[in-house]
Amino acid sequence: MKIYAYGIRDDEKPSLKEWETAHPEVEVAFTQELLTPETAKNAAGADGVVVYQQLPYTRETLQALADQGIHQMSLRNVGIDNIDLKAAKELGFKISNVAAYSPNAIAEHAAIQLARILRRSKELDAKVAKRDLRWAPTIGREVRMQTVGVVGTGRIGRVLIQILQGFGAKIVAYDIFKNPDIDKQGLYVDSLNELYAKSDVISLHVPSVKENIHMINKDSIAKMKDGVVLVNVARGDLVDTDAVVAALDSGKVSGMVMDVYENEIGIFNEDWEGKKFPDARLDDLIDRPNVLVTPHTAFYTTKAVLEMVHQSFDAAVAIANGQETRNLVKF
Repeated sequence: MKIYAYGIRDDEKPSLKEWETAHPEVEVAFTQELLTPETAKNAAGADGVVVYQQLPYTRETLQALADQGIHQMSLRNVGIDNIDLKAAKELGFKISNVAAYSPNAIAEHAAIQLARILRRSKELDAKVAKRDLRWAPTIGREVRMQTVGVVGTGRIGRVLIQILQGFGAKIVAYDIFKNPDIDKQGLYVDSLNELYAKSDVISLHVPSVKENIHMINKDSIAKMKDGVVLVNVARGDLVDTDAVVAALDSGKVSGMVMDVYENEIGIFNEDWEGKKFPDARLDDLIDRPNVLVTPHTAFYTTKAVLEMVHQSFDAAVAIANGQETRNLVKF
C-alpha cells in the first residue's frame, strides 16, 4: 500500500516519521507542495492521499486525482468547506477528516486570548516596549466578572466552558444539539438573541455551514451589550468582518479575538515582512490595540499536530483497506 501526502510541513515530519516506523507495511511519500490539479500527478500509484486545508479542492483538482485512479482523500484537519462536495460525490470520493485532534489546544487559545483582551495586554506590551511603565490608562477587567456566551457546545466549546468556569466566569450557552452535562448545569439559553443580550463576551464554536455564515452581522451585533468582546477561533466566515469593523469603530464591540478570517486563504501562513500586505482591512485589524489576530494557529500545538498526522494516515489506510473509520465524513 502507498499513501501520498501533500503540504507536509517541517513541524509535521517527526510525527510522520513516528507513524512510518509503526507501519512498515505502508509506503509513504510526501511533498511540501499543496494539492493542485498540477501536483495531483505526483500521487500516481498511491492508494490514497493525505492533505491539509490550505487551498480549495475544486472539481478540477478532484478530477485530476480521479484520473490517477485515486478516489480517497484524508484531511489532516476538521473543515471540509474548501471541498467541492458535489464533485466529490459524483467522482465517488471517500473523504475523512480529523474531527478531534485536540479540543484543548483551541479552547486554551480562546481563553488565553480572551484574558489578554480583558487585561489589555497588547496595549500594555506596547507601553513596556517603549519603557513607559505607568499603569494608567490600561486598566483591565477580570474574567470572573464576565458573562461569557458560548455558541456551540461540542468538544471545543465544552472544554472552554470548563476553563472559564475555573476562572469563575458565568457561562450561558446555546446549541441546537444540547449536551446532557451542560444542560444539567442549567447553562443553556433558549435562543441566540437571549445569549446576545446577556453576554459580555461571545465565543463562537460552530461549523461553517450555510445557516451559520455571517451569523455575527450588523443585526446580531445590535442585539448585543455595548462593549461586548467577540471571540472567533472557529471559522472566518461566521463573522461579517465589515460589520465588526464598524462596531469596533463605534465602540459597540470593545475587543475582538480572531484566529480565523473570512479571506485568510493565501494570506495566513505566509511571510509578508517587507512586502506589500494584500488585505487592507486585515492590515487595519492587526494594528488595532483592541484586536488580537493570530493566523489560524489555535490548533498549533505539538499534541494537535501529532494527532492530525496520525489520525489522517490511520484513516487513509483504513479506507484503502475497505475498513470502517470513525473519521469518515458523510456528505
